[in-house]
Amino acid sequence: MHSSRFRSFAAKAIGVVLMTATLSTQAQSQKIVIAHRGASGYLPEHTLQAKAMAFAMGADYIEQDVVMTSDDHLIVLHDITLDRTTDVAERFPDRVREDGRYYAIDFTLAEIRQLQASEGFRIENGEKVQSYDNRFPMGESIFGVPTLAEEIELIQGMNKSTGKNVGIYPEIKGPEFHREAGKDISTAVVRMLKSYGYTSKQDKVFLQTFSFEELKIIHDEILPAVGIDINLVQLIDRVSSNPWMFEEDGMNKLSTFADGIGPDKGLVVSRDSQKANIQVSDLVTRAHAAGLQVHPYTYRLDPGQVPAYADSYEDLLELHYFRANVDGVFTDFPDRAVDFLRNR
Repeated sequence: MHSSRFRSFAAKAIGVVLMTATLSTQAQSQKIVIAHRGASGYLPEHTLQAKAMAFAMGADYIEQDVVMTSDDHLIVLHDITLDRTTDVAERFPDRVREDGRYYAIDFTLAEIRQLQASEGFRIENGEKVQSYDNRFPMGESIFGVPTLAEEIELIQGMNKSTGKNVGIYPEIKGPEFHREAGKDISTAVVRMLKSYGYTSKQDKVFLQTFSFEELKIIHDEILPAVGIDINLVQLIDRVSSNPWMFEEDGMNKLSTFADGIGPDKGLVVSRDSQKANIQVSDLVTRAHAAGLQVHPYTYRLDPGQVPAYADSYEDLLELHYFRANVDGVFTDFPDRAVDFLRNR
């Protein structure tokens, strides 16, 4: 009798353990890693080499920031200007605008092809100073500025050759800037996505923008006109985002147009947090209640980039993935996030 009861108890206990393990595995399998500008902690951002490395590191999605050239080609570049990550000032010194910047929209694709890309830098006393001096050294090897089509073909080609299904995560950069210049960049991007087979919310693509007005245009006008229906993400920062988004019903309002949000990570866990007092906002809870996914940015492990409230980069991921319960993170170091989720 006692033996029978013990076996019954043991069977139930094992069942609970297995169920808990299964739920834990499911919870972790739903967490995603988004390679921020590719494996940009290791190779110059938005180069094809950085994207191939991110793919090999196991990222679930790879990000593309998209701007347009003067002859209407879509290129992958974080800024609407070229001077932070290319040698444009040396190659085309007479193309500078009055504000001292070189705008991608002033150049043809053929001219963009002549540029060499590098790690991001700033100018101090007339000299280039690398933004993250621990990263790939400027001036070494050869990198270029790819087109959106080239990058999609690279990722889809690697998906075919490896049997994986890594997604893409394009961002419309400066939509108002492009519209003022007479260029409908959003329609061009959506049409290209359709041409490469991204047509439904089941396809591995998120299209993101900081502009809520542009998000509405994409949702209400461009997607129906092009005849596709893909996942849209509203990027959110501290300064430029609409105040109503932070109100109690803000996420519900946003869910009419978006499938997810991409907040600054400081909006998820306060930068004022301390190790003994982690301050998690209710943003993720409100977003989830509205049916929105949450993919904060940007998680870096360079010196000074891990907030003081976290013991390490992995501790930072633990707090955000599992205490704050975000669905994915944008990181310059996708291998570390992939390893963290796998090992946990």
